[in-house]
Amino acid sequence: MTTLALLSKAKTLRPNSNFFTLLRCMSNVPEDTVYGGPKNQNPNQRVTLTHLRQKHRKAQPITVVTAYDYPSAVHLDTAGIDVCLVGDSASMVVHGHDTTLPISLDEMLVHCRAVARGAQRPLLVGDLPFGTYESSASQAVDTAVRVLKEGGMDAIKLEGGSPSRISAAKAIVEAGIAVMGHVGLTPQAISVLGGFRPQGKNVASAVKVVETAMALQEAGCFSVVLECVPPPVAAATTSALRIPTIGIGAGPFCSGQVLVYHDLLGMLQHPHHAKVTPKFCKQFAHVGDVINKALLEYREEVTNGSFPGPVHSPYKIGVSDVKDFLNELQKLGLEKAASAAAEAAEKTSKAESPGGGSLASD
Repeated sequence: MTTLALLSKAKTLRPNSNFFTLLRCMSNVPEDTVYGGPKNQNPNQRVTLTHLRQKHRKAQPITVVTAYDYPSAVHLDTAGIDVCLVGDSASMVVHGHDTTLPISLDEMLVHCRAVARGAQRPLLVGDLPFGTYESSASQAVDTAVRVLKEGGMDAIKLEGGSPSRISAAKAIVEAGIAVMGHVGLTPQAISVLGGFRPQGKNVASAVKVVETAMALQEAGCFSVVLECVPPPVAAATTSALRIPTIGIGAGPFCSGQVLVYHDLLGMLQHPHHAKVTPKFCKQFAHVGDVINKALLEYREEVTNGSFPGPVHSPYKIGVSDVKDFLNELQKLGLEKAASAAAEAAEKTSKAESPGGGSLASD
């Protein structure tokens, strides 16, 4: 049965029919649960390339933040962030690796799908991970197609400006997929860069940043990330391009800024993570301290028995049902279980009614 036929039939049926149950099963939007569920996406509210071009023409800064899962995507959505980047930085801040190199395409797709379920408004951009687009333009297109079809992204980002990367970017754009470029410090190239080293600090390197960004623009990229370059180099690049530049450690003269979710929130306190948190990142909160404090309090309350108390034990069983339950346990020969249930019922009753009242008196 075609989609039109399904919709036509739906109009003639009552909402509680089995047919609507079938449609519910076919939906990609989960049913509401005890934790709630995402709302239907409204295409009119989503950020598009047109919106970004309009902001760029009006010299309005573009906000970009990384996200790797449903909760972080919801937070970005609520804050009104323009672009949500599912970055291969997940390799470091989520999976605990020292570089972005180990993360696979399949792992990235899991992150992409989770983010796509949580972000209704931002433009969604997925990183092409290392090893999935360097061999040929054909490989790059195939990977980009998967990021959109399987990951639910709106666009992809790739690193570097070598001739092969420019060709890959052009081929992906010609395949109908929006591409964000990335120049300056390109973390996937640390093997040849000699580590996480800033770029553009001498004349030749600075000119290369500008020329590479211009080549990516000519290949059809809608935007270019400038990472770890001096502000004058970023300003020159921004001025030379007709497309927005997104800075990260590149100073205030870009068309927009991007930071890693965990970094800007100050989430990670482990020495390993302190090692990889970049110098240019401002911590707008110290969420890691809040998380640590909450976990310590939780451990303490569980240990001393104060959690869960009556407020957090909401599910009740009637007094008469408790007595019948005890009888049934005794019939089954479960005397110890019956005693445990009776004792729990007595303690619960006293905790809820400090002034008195017990199972026996009811």
